[in-house]
Amino acid sequence: MTVTALDPKTALILVDLQKGIVSLPVAGVGEVVKQAAILADAFRNHGLPVVLVNVAGGAPGRAEQSRSLGNLPADWTDLAPELNRQPQDHTVTKHSWGAFVNTGLEDHLKSSGVTQVVIGGVSTSIGVESTARQAYELGFNVTLATDAMTDMNPDAHLNSVTRIFPRLGETGTTAEIVALLDGSRA
Repeated sequence: MTVTALDPKTALILVDLQKGIVSLPVAGVGEVVKQAAILADAFRNHGLPVVLVNVAGGAPGRAEQSRSLGNLPADWTDLAPELNRQPQDHTVTKHSWGAFVNTGLEDHLKSSGVTQVVIGGVSTSIGVESTARQAYELGFNVTLATDAMTDMNPDAHLNSVTRIFPRLGETGTTAEIVALLDGSRA
């Protein structure tokens, strides 16, 4: 199913499109950044909120798989310049997979009257999916821009897009989402 509607007050959330992550060997990340930039420009042109999220650490606790990336360059958390960050954009630095935990994002969006979020970014099965799950649980309508996300694990990406996301909201392409913003169908 493709995206059918956008609420009048919909926000865009772009997850972990930062220099350190987009420089990793992730399939299609250049195209994902391009599509994310198109979405950000469209939301700004319509006066809708844009949230740019980066990650600067991980949640504490034991895990079977290592999360350490070693010594990171100073600009690792800087947002990808292609996103063209604007003064009105809301930025969030997270220390867990999802963008809502301990960041104030829920309060920011709800105080702005936002009822729906469109989400894209890296990685599909971690940052994007966690943010989508949290948004859904908090009562937001959720749309996932499937061509504005990727994952280091193609199987994990496919699982999220085909099995998880349809249970959390609607999915669509950048072109379909922009067409809805512009008041027409793609």
